[in-house]
Amino acid sequence: MRIRALPGTPAFMEAYQAAIATAAAAPVRQADAAKKGSFRHLCVRYYASAAYKALDISTRNWQRRALDGIAAEHGTKPVAMMQPRHVRKMRDAKVETPAAANQLVKALRALFSWANEAEETTVNPTVGVKKLKYRSDGHHTWTDEEIGRYYDRHPLGSQARLALDLLRYTTGRREDAPRLGRQHVRDGRIRFRQAKNEHRNPIDIDIPMHAALAESIAAANVSGKMTFLLTEFGKPFTANGFGNKFKDWCRQADLPHCSAHGIRKATLTALAEAGATPHEIMAIGGHQSLEEVERYTKTANRKKTADAAMAKLGG
Repeated sequence: MRIRALPGTPAFMEAYQAAIATAAAAPVRQADAAKKGSFRHLCVRYYASAAYKALDISTRNWQRRALDGIAAEHGTKPVAMMQPRHVRKMRDAKVETPAAANQLVKALRALFSWANEAEETTVNPTVGVKKLKYRSDGHHTWTDEEIGRYYDRHPLGSQARLALDLLRYTTGRREDAPRLGRQHVRDGRIRFRQAKNEHRNPIDIDIPMHAALAESIAAANVSGKMTFLLTEFGKPFTANGFGNKFKDWCRQADLPHCSAHGIRKATLTALAEAGATPHEIMAIGGHQSLEEVERYTKTANRKKTADAAMAKLGG
């Protein structure tokens, strides 16, 4: 697989890791072993398609894991015989892990959506198959006390502290933080394109540089680097590598339940509680609809209402 990015850049490392994952997940010999008309053959065709290659790397990876998992057990079976009841059976087999079950359904929908358009098959066994309903609170939202505890363990000037500040004051995700560098800072502002859906529906962030973030970058002495965060080998982090490293920093601060994405939620929550309007929150977080930020404003409004109600009790 040809990697067009310059060696050592975040884009190179991301493409390199994706190439390794692709090779490990499905050796080329599978294409020769897959019989035409089989489920595995359809997967191989999909992986080679322009539609699949246009997906973000993270999307390609989780789709491939789900489809290869199915192919490991049902790869030789003819696609034409696949029916909705088969999909429901595979989904229900993962009822103990509903998120994984729904991801399997999503991967199959993507596969057959492409296959029908590309005239690779005329069947779509995902029609009428619903996702499992379940309640999930998602990533834990950091509290002010937890941020303070992290700061106590990782002082100003450390890379761990800079990592949290980059997440906190840009509302970036774990894919964004390791990309940020001097080229994204200009005229007192941070400008970058979010990694999520950057190839399909890119969102550009343009926000003022927070004073605390500027102080953190200066203290870490990285203001002149193309990427502020580097591995112990002096190379840019991959998204997964950064996520794992940040988790280590959380554990060192006795915060094993915290993660990088929880910082984004904490900042958006803080904005809502400070009185930021939904449109202001959208501008900072890169959301595309008011519905996406409603949960933050609703929570903040409930808290203010509760505070006002309790204040009437006096004492």
